[in-house]
Amino acid sequence: MSIKHPIELDRVVATSPIRGRPIRRGTGFSALSFDHKQFDGLMDPLVMVDHFTMNEPTFGAHPHAGMSAVSVLFEDSRGQFHNRDSLGNDLDLGPGDLYWLKAGRGAVHDERPRVGAKTHGLQIFVNLPAAAKHDAPDTLHVPASQMPELRGPGYRLRVVLGTSNGMTGRASPALPLTILDAQLEPAGAFVHELPAGNDAWIYAVAGRVELATGDATTALDEGHAIAMRSNADPAPIVLRTEAGAHVVLLQGRPLHERIVQRGPFVMNTQEELTAVAAAHAAGALGSID
Repeated sequence: MSIKHPIELDRVVATSPIRGRPIRRGTGFSALSFDHKQFDGLMDPLVMVDHFTMNEPTFGAHPHAGMSAVSVLFEDSRGQFHNRDSLGNDLDLGPGDLYWLKAGRGAVHDERPRVGAKTHGLQIFVNLPAAAKHDAPDTLHVPASQMPELRGPGYRLRVVLGTSNGMTGRASPALPLTILDAQLEPAGAFVHELPAGNDAWIYAVAGRVELATGDATTALDEGHAIAMRSNADPAPIVLRTEAGAHVVLLQGRPLHERIVQRGPFVMNTQEELTAVAAAHAAGALGSID
């Protein structure tokens, strides 16, 4: 693998920090957007992450196929985020909640803030392996109240999914993925061990974070992300801050499969993209009525 701007960190290969691309849609949606092509393959199995705020309906009902669409709401969201899909789910997400839609062979989805609400969080596209791209759709809702927390000197860590420091949260309905949402106080720090052969994507939601593995360190400014892969051994990752920070870590085992994407469809070949677009046009991916 050729890394365009590698950082020498003990036990891992990493990209340099990358700032999200600002996007706006209408008057009610803004985001910093990250794409897998920016991270030289080290973001795998993630395809895209948007750090967004939304205060009015923006996208309407839309299809997904070949991937999972994951919404992680931060605790400072206000009000409810109305979530519907073609599987018959119709529920409100509250601040701190997670909703995972494993689209598989295809599903239709709609999320919008209720009147007066302001949603702040991450929208994450997670790839599915070729063998699972035509699975039946599935979903998982994890309320914030069901997420275990780790607390230590200067930090509070929500285990949104997966495992960290012996604390295990819920498991996804698709690929195993760890999602950690950490609030660091001034001079706060925590350590997470990245398993051998796993990728991690780390994002500074707010504040400045210093990331260290072994004796090597790099700084991650607000709005920037870094991706890395551990080598043959597990890699302890230390995240610390001087002034306080909000940081997210996403971790999974890479698929090493070709990605062919068209908007909300993520397949392995152009022929599959054409087929799933035709299936959606014919109404085969379902609808929300």
